[in-house]
Amino acid sequence: MQDVVLALLAKEPSHGYDLRARLVAALGPLGETLNAGQIYVTLTRLEKSGLVVQEREDAGMRGPRRKVYGLTAAGQERVAEWMTEGAGPRADVTEFHLKLVAAAESGRADPLALVDARRRELMRSLAEAQQAALAHGTDSEAGLLLEGIALRLQADLRWLEACERTWAARGKGGENG
Repeated sequence: MQDVVLALLAKEPSHGYDLRARLVAALGPLGETLNAGQIYVTLTRLEKSGLVVQEREDAGMRGPRRKVYGLTAAGQERVAEWMTEGAGPRADVTEFHLKLVAAAESGRADPLALVDARRRELMRSLAEAQQAALAHGTDSEAGLLLEGIALRLQADLRWLEACERTWAARGKGGENG
């Protein structure tokens, strides 16, 4: 969550309620349980780590004054690092989806390049799982587990195809969010 919040702040300084709204929009029904308190706890941790700073208070026409957070130089650096990091073999689909959204919003990375890099990671993992499954045979307990891992990787690869279609359409003048 911390890296996602940092990347969303790379676009522009913001307050917690706005960040929550952007996350809920990106997650749809999965984001309904995300409350602003979680965002502010994350922002406090990031501030203590020196990655964000309170820039000013937003005095809206209605409601209370809100703290607005922006990235420090260290926060900018962390966003750049996160955008180039691989997702790893056990990456969560939701986390990767948020990385794509944050990349597009912040302009710090091309979502299609991230999809392509993730595809390469998954293809490597799939080849390894399939080789190991062949070595153990599907009749063994280990072989059964390896078959399940391979099937999950194949499903993730199909999902990446959908991601690629969606982000390619957006890049050709489609909707942004």
